[in-house]
Amino acid sequence: MNKTHKKILNLLIRIAITSGLLVWVFRSIDRQQFSEALKSARWGYLVAVWISVVVIYWFESIKMRLILQKQDCAVSTTTIFGASAVAALYSMILPGMLSVGVKWYILKKSTGKGTNVFSSMVYNQFSSIVVMVAFGLVALILTNPAAIATNTKNRELLPVFCAILLVGMVLFCLLLLSRRMGSKIIKASSYILKPLPESIRQKALQILEQVTLFQVVGWRFHLFMVLITAVGILVGGVVMYWLAAKSANIIIPLSVYVWLWPAIFILQRVPISIANLGVREATLASLLPIYGVSSSDAFMMSMILFSALIFMALIGAVVMFAGLFIADSPGNK
Repeated sequence: MNKTHKKILNLLIRIAITSGLLVWVFRSIDRQQFSEALKSARWGYLVAVWISVVVIYWFESIKMRLILQKQDCAVSTTTIFGASAVAALYSMILPGMLSVGVKWYILKKSTGKGTNVFSSMVYNQFSSIVVMVAFGLVALILTNPAAIATNTKNRELLPVFCAILLVGMVLFCLLLLSRRMGSKIIKASSYILKPLPESIRQKALQILEQVTLFQVVGWRFHLFMVLITAVGILVGGVVMYWLAAKSANIIIPLSVYVWLWPAIFILQRVPISIANLGVREATLASLLPIYGVSSSDAFMMSMILFSALIFMALIGAVVMFAGLFIADSPGNK
């Protein structure tokens, strides 16, 4: 099977998965309830949702600029934001992390340092995922949705599991970013990842090696990146989900969004669907009913969140066709 056939097969698989997830969601909603949800939706919140997604991308652009500076790459926040918007446009076709390659190409063209940009993007994604997972685990420990969904005796199992996972993840990151232990962690990981397919194993090791390039920047830098990511999660992601819920007339505890947003963010990194359609919808339709939200309202909320991606894609289209990301002024920070 040649590369063209593989690409076609992968596209067909993604289309099938997307279709299957959406069909499952459509079957779980009541059409009459969804029609009423459309009529009663508070569309005034929609603009606020779009503003929130711009805030998220802007925070990420500031963070990426600071990371690139550590790799001797001078790029303005505006250029990075434009590149991210163009990546959002391509994400409508390329699933998951694959659209990030478009952003890498634009930044490489702006800096002329493809390797440095790649390591910076890996560190940016790695730190974002770690902080988001940490936020999600803490929120799950405090809220424990399993206790709400069931009345079994094992209701404390989820908080304990999340606590163990949180401690393990923090220790792993501390060791990985340690100059003394980083190389040993990668060597040990090569054995742990051995059962995985060769392509996946090599990709995972490459990511870990790129992250270790930031062992020399100092802990203050890492903590500052954690702070920026945390602010972006709270000010951007959590608020965006809360606004989307308000638009769909959904009322649930604010703490739920702290783990719901990271959970969907992580799932959307997996390249299995087209424009991440189906993943977000199925996740919301299966989790929100725990809090008494109907599947119809959950689907309404997912469509509002999807509109935020479309909004960023439109900005990316304007940036791409206007060629705004080509000209970059190092002084425009």
